[in-house]
Amino acid sequence: MTQLTLYTFRACPYAHRVEIALAEVGAEFKRFEIDLANKPEWYALKVNPAGKVPTLAYGGPDVPPDEPSPGSVKIPESLVLLQLIPELFPHASTLIPSDPIVLAQARLFIESFSNTFVPAYIALLFRGDADGEDRLKAAMDSVIQTRREHGKRYAVSNEFTIADAAVLPFIARAEVLFGGDFGNAEAPRGSRLIAETKADPKYQPFWEYFELLKERESFKATWWPDAILETARRMFAK
Repeated sequence: MTQLTLYTFRACPYAHRVEIALAEVGAEFKRFEIDLANKPEWYALKVNPAGKVPTLAYGGPDVPPDEPSPGSVKIPESLVLLQLIPELFPHASTLIPSDPIVLAQARLFIESFSNTFVPAYIALLFRGDADGEDRLKAAMDSVIQTRREHGKRYAVSNEFTIADAAVLPFIARAEVLFGGDFGNAEAPRGSRLIAETKADPKYQPFWEYFELLKERESFKATWWPDAILETARRMFAK
């Protein structure tokens, strides 16, 4: 069996995408936690020159994760890995839709979310931008509209796909971090946003979608809210 080693960080939503994918396909792999606030020197030298997570080391000899071999291929970027992993295990999951049109729709859904929800989440959490709430609500509207257009159980399909795996880590963190008023937005902007959208029937389909995603065993097995909150406390000195 080809060796797989994932370099990851529990608090990182990008790395979480890959953890979900690996859980969905039932892959056997080694997991190595990289504290992004205190990265080991060898990581940038031998694994990822950018010093980011996630990175997957594929192939090569079976060595300890903190002694990475030059014989393995190091593959970064969450969306690249999100599509690679189900291709490595083609019969193990529904992550990659068999219908090329549905696959294209999944990729478009990810692209839209990456251009709307993710930057709005970052803007409100890290900068406290004045329009952060409005941008997040608009992104929620976009998710609702896309699901309404497709009329499927999940984002674009009746099966859980890469579209769902790509967005789930960000929605989960938005609920926990904004709900706890973490970040650089003045309290109680975050908790008010979560409470108001959950109480507003307009956004009910968005939160119902999130509740559906949370039921995936792949999410339950890779969701570490305590680690996320501890990282947030350190980052925002709360």
